[in-house]
Amino acid sequence: MPLLDALARINDAYPWSHNAHFHPWIMRQLPARFDRALDVGCGSGDLARLLATRATHVHGIDSDERIIARAREATDPGPPVTFAVADALSYGEGSRYDVITCVAVLHHLPLTETLSRFRDQLAPGGTLVIVGLTREDTRVQTLLGLASVPLNLITGWIKNRGRTAPRPVAMTAPTRPADVPYTEFVREARRVLPGVQLRRRLFWRHTLVWKKVRGDVDPGRL
Repeated sequence: MPLLDALARINDAYPWSHNAHFHPWIMRQLPARFDRALDVGCGSGDLARLLATRATHVHGIDSDERIIARAREATDPGPPVTFAVADALSYGEGSRYDVITCVAVLHHLPLTETLSRFRDQLAPGGTLVIVGLTREDTRVQTLLGLASVPLNLITGWIKNRGRTAPRPVAMTAPTRPADVPYTEFVREARRVLPGVQLRRRLFWRHTLVWKKVRGDVDPGRL
């Protein structure tokens, strides 16, 4: 359609990372200091490097070997962060993590299995933060999606100061549309992570925050 083509051309001219937009919000959900952190689907490493300003050590993992190479190139030797080509469902360093983050990756993975994996990898008292995508299936989500269209154009123009720009490295990772409906995601997240905080956001994203308290058990084993 001509209108959609025109919108795509404008977005290409003034690109901005929707995921990086949420990084400051993610950091506000976390303690001032923590020990071990895992960033799943770390891409070019922007969030992992932010986490390293508060963590004793950060593991950034991604299944894309090319983007992991870019992350290593962009990271100075000083910060306590390492990167690995790894799968979210099989990666583990033995000890649990005090922080787990996952931005725009969950829709690439099996929902229940991945949430359960994160729950089990998180140390008691730890924090899980997810920024994700789902398929719109309610009126509120449709309205937020429609409102995001003009806001997306305005934000891109402002962030680029009205100048055309190439796509950031963080936006070169493979993408895929979300196929899990939001209502299904909410139902499953609440089952696997009792007490989870969920919120639908602008720019076609939702957020999830879950703090693991001592004594939490797998609801599936009850």
